[in-house]
Amino acid sequence: MIDNNLLVHELQLGEKLNQSIVQERRSDFDLMLAMLTQDVRDHSQFLLPESQQPLTQTTDSALRKAFELAPPARLAVTDLTDLSGFNQAQLIEQGKLAQIHLQDALQPTPLALRNDKKHIQHEVLTNTSVHCQQKHHEKSVEQNKSPRLDFNATGWLNAIKSARVQSEVSSHYSMA
Repeated sequence: MIDNNLLVHELQLGEKLNQSIVQERRSDFDLMLAMLTQDVRDHSQFLLPESQQPLTQTTDSALRKAFELAPPARLAVTDLTDLSGFNQAQLIEQGKLAQIHLQDALQPTPLALRNDKKHIQHEVLTNTSVHCQQKHHEKSVEQNKSPRLDFNATGWLNAIKSARVQSEVSSHYSMA
């Protein structure tokens, strides 16, 4: 319980804080701010009443249906028929930009040609330092290497041992 004589937050000051600013009484403003509590959790913006309304979760599909939006654009091309959406040079040449906008609104083209999150465009990569380019090249070479196979040393030694025993047995029989 907060004592009423104790100055805790700015709501207790009413309009005095604002009046000191308007009337350019800087010393009164500084004094009133200094009298407030230093614990920010006690300030009035954190003492607002809690809402009794339950928060409802809205999904992307529900919002798209409510606002009658088109399906979201795919991130990358999935099949070769998607490439036709990128061929807009003839429409641009004819000055049919409105048709391009309409076509993209009705059937959104994928945002990228590749479905590779780790792909960095050549223009971006050449705009980095030589050290960064070298690290990227080394990382891509390392990723393209075939994985190293596991080596079963015990099995290999057992195979040599059994081969040696068999060769000794066969040489022993051949001498007899």
